[in-house]
Amino acid sequence: MKRRRLQVFYSGKVQGVGFRFQVKQVATGYELTGFVRNLSDGRLELVAEGDEAELTAFREAIRESGVGSLIRNETELWSECSGGFRGFEIAQ
Repeated sequence: MKRRRLQVFYSGKVQGVGFRFQVKQVATGYELTGFVRNLSDGRLELVAEGDEAELTAFREAIRESGVGSLIRNETELWSECSGGFRGFEIAQ
């Protein structure tokens, strides 16, 4: 299985509503590493590395979670895995 990196930028009502904590909770069910953080422009950034199928399922699980209805737009970028993460964290 080839590991990949998924970066997603979420916009909508994604700050101040527990979005990052929900994403971290969802991440516990998946074999992946990375982080989620708020951006100064009001968006939220998710960076995760793992098997592509696992990352796709993780992204879908976020959409189906309690915060999915708060997402107005999401932009995804796929790239090669860097392997620089340990676990999945909420970044500042």
